Amino acid sequence: MTTDRAASILARCDDLAAFTEEPGRITRPYGTASLLAARDAIAEWMRAAGMCTRIDAIGTLRGRYEGETANAPALLIGSHIDSVRDAGRYDGPLGVLLGIAAVERLAAAGRRLPFPVEIVAFPDEEGLRFQTTYLGSCALAGTFEPALLDYVDADGVTLREAIAACGGHLEALAAAALHPGEAFGYVEAHIEQGPHLEAVDLPVGVVTAISGQTRILASFTGEAGHAGTVAMHLRRDPMPAAAELILAAEALARETPGLLATAGKIEADPGASNVIPGRVDLALDVRHPEDPARQRVVAALEERAREIAARRSLDAHWRIMRDHSAVPCDATLADRLAEAVAATGTRLERLPSGAGHDAVVMATCLPIAMLFVRCAKGISHNPAEAVAAADVAVAVEVFDRLLDGLAADRA
Repeated sequence: MTTDRAASILARCDDLAAFTEEPGRITRPYGTASLLAARDAIAEWMRAAGMCTRIDAIGTLRGRYEGETANAPALLIGSHIDSVRDAGRYDGPLGVLLGIAAVERLAAAGRRLPFPVEIVAFPDEEGLRFQTTYLGSCALAGTFEPALLDYVDADGVTLREAIAACGGHLEALAAAALHPGEAFGYVEAHIEQGPHLEAVDLPVGVVTAISGQTRILASFTGEAGHAGTVAMHLRRDPMPAAAELILAAEALARETPGLLATAGKIEADPGASNVIPGRVDLALDVRHPEDPARQRVVAALEERAREIAARRSLDAHWRIMRDHSAVPCDATLADRLAEAVAATGTRLERLPSGAGHDAVVMATCLPIAMLFVRCAKGISHNPAEAVAAADVAVAVEVFDRLLDGLAADRA
């Protein structure tokens, strides 16, 4: 039975992949025709499963399956349905469709739980169009920043205009937030986006925490010069300094368990092959599921950058562009999810998430838990993204058992 339901979920992922702004690859930004079409398709599946649907003020789709007591606090299950450019088909939609499948099982049996179940399809987690991640979850959690409304996309369209096109209502944004007592928890399923589950040969894992993240813009300024005329001992070249810092970040990450450090972007000015650069900017990304460890490494890297600059007669600039604390999953709800995994006969594996998810924002207002589903080679944000039907079948059963367990708890 779960095998057939998994096949249906994967077929729906294929259906959603057809909704795109760029034929031949999946690109589905916030507020676009492709996102609205995908949302409409999901809404139809929700209604067929016995849910009432509505679009909130930011454009989030919410499908509600009433419980035995309609006004009891609900369990929210969700993820996002937007994408990066040239995306895979499972990042985001898989979590929404697993939630719908769980409700379909209840509806087929004519069963109501002691609480409502609400499936939430967020319209902007990736931030492709406006560089505004978590729009939907911020509105639901009550943390939406009105200043974002004036953000402009590449075509000069403002976010406030896109919200209107998405069926949202600016005047109702403040009221879109969850009311006290409206829900008791949020559960999100997602592909792992990493290779750990594949390495330990397991279909699913329970997330312990979503790693904290620091993004840094580091700059070294020296003196530009001719590549063929300035002697090596007379140069004030910022490029080797940048290389030193990158290697220092790699070394610290390798010697600090759980730490990830990435130099994802580097730019030299003036940027010619026969010119010693006068300035080099590089972006560093440092992540760890425990904030003190991340903060120690960030401080060590800043100290190292200034030491490198002094030794090489350069100026160093260090700017924190983004600093997010780690978000632990709720112990009680995560344990219920772990019990559901164990009940399927699957060996339990707990692991952190290095990537951000809507659960980060939802944790500001609700207890959260996350289930990771193994993905081939850990590949994500890539058309090669893949999951096995057998793994999805396990995830389906985990959600079934989670709902049964929570129903027993709250009976």
